[in-house]
Amino acid sequence: VERMFRAMVAERFPDHDVLAEELGASGARGASHRWVFDPLDGTTNFAHGVPIFCASLALEIDGEAAVAAVYDPNRRELFTAEAGVGSWLNGQGLKASTNASVIESMLVTGFPYNVHQLADEFLKVFGNVLKHARGVRRLGSAAIDICWVAAGRMDGFWEASLKPWDTRAAALILEEAG
Repeated sequence: VERMFRAMVAERFPDHDVLAEELGASGARGASHRWVFDPLDGTTNFAHGVPIFCASLALEIDGEAAVAAVYDPNRRELFTAEAGVGSWLNGQGLKASTNASVIESMLVTGFPYNVHQLADEFLKVFGNVLKHARGVRRLGSAAIDICWVAAGRMDGFWEASLKPWDTRAAALILEEAG
């Protein structure tokens, strides 16, 4: 899918760059327009038949996210955003939670791939957060996690060692949701 996407961008927008999970920034020329793409965020879930995964796409112009889309095919949910305009879920406006109290908040997190190497450090942070939150969930897709915060389903998100293709689109969706 990433190779097909790169070919489509090269054909339609030959002066644009692509940054994506599998091939990184290969062929990048320092263009003003860059597509940030993850065709499958939540790969481990997908490989194990867990229906929490998505595709994530953002267009940056001069280093700033301009438009974004995250599609969850299992729930048929399309999260979108346009910088300075707003964010939507299947066309309906999004509004993030306004819950200001961590103890009343439902939080979501993820584990970095090297969690085994940093288990003690990660468990210390996780334990401290767990003591102060109403609940903590681990879904397995950073983009979905962030979009669920944008939709008010979760009140906050944290995860270490993420890459731009994991977060760029969802971050704009969340920012535009307040």
